[in-house]
Amino acid sequence: MYIGRIMHTNLITVAPSATLVEAQALIDKWEIDHLLVVDKDGNLKGIVSDRDLKQNWASPATTLSNHELSYLLEKIQVKMIMAKTVVTVTTETTIERAALIMQTHNINALPVMENDKLVGIITSTDVMGVLLEAIGMNEDSVRLSVLVDDRIGKIAEVTTILRDLNINIQSLITWPLRSFPGIHQIILRLHGDDGARAVAALNRKGFKVMTRYVKDLSAYLPKTEP
Repeated sequence: MYIGRIMHTNLITVAPSATLVEAQALIDKWEIDHLLVVDKDGNLKGIVSDRDLKQNWASPATTLSNHELSYLLEKIQVKMIMAKTVVTVTTETTIERAALIMQTHNINALPVMENDKLVGIITSTDVMGVLLEAIGMNEDSVRLSVLVDDRIGKIAEVTTILRDLNINIQSLITWPLRSFPGIHQIILRLHGDDGARAVAALNRKGFKVMTRYVKDLSAYLPKTEP
């Protein structure tokens, strides 16, 4: 899945000269967490978050009167507090790459560019939603985990067992176990009604299936093949 297919294109933007009061009003009105800061030509100049605004808002403990506080906030412009170095992605960036970028930079939103023009924005909530959909996460699914040697054909062995039982795999992902070099974990999501049959069939073929958290994985490790 590419960013261009799920990005928000109805952009809520603010000028660098806008005040904190104006920026907060936009965030409250549209119920969003980030504002893209653009100049009169639509060029991206920065980004400001609801958190940025609140951090720069006067403390409730201030001795200023409401009138004095309002006057002060009307003098602070977005360009004074916005993040000027903005991490961006393109419409061709994949969802998983966007997730990695967000994690690496500890950010929750990415402006999207196309031919050096601002065309959209994507948030961590959007990315999480797509990834959950991709792995088949829903109330009716069941999660099975199988530890296998990192060998060619292991995924085929597991999926063939389920195919022969006419069990549909909603999603399948794998990743290496850091604590056990050479061992990969296969995570399967199936329809809930197929869970018990799948576990029984895999067990008969020598695969030990986990359906819950297991602290000690020793008993589930595959036997070393000669």
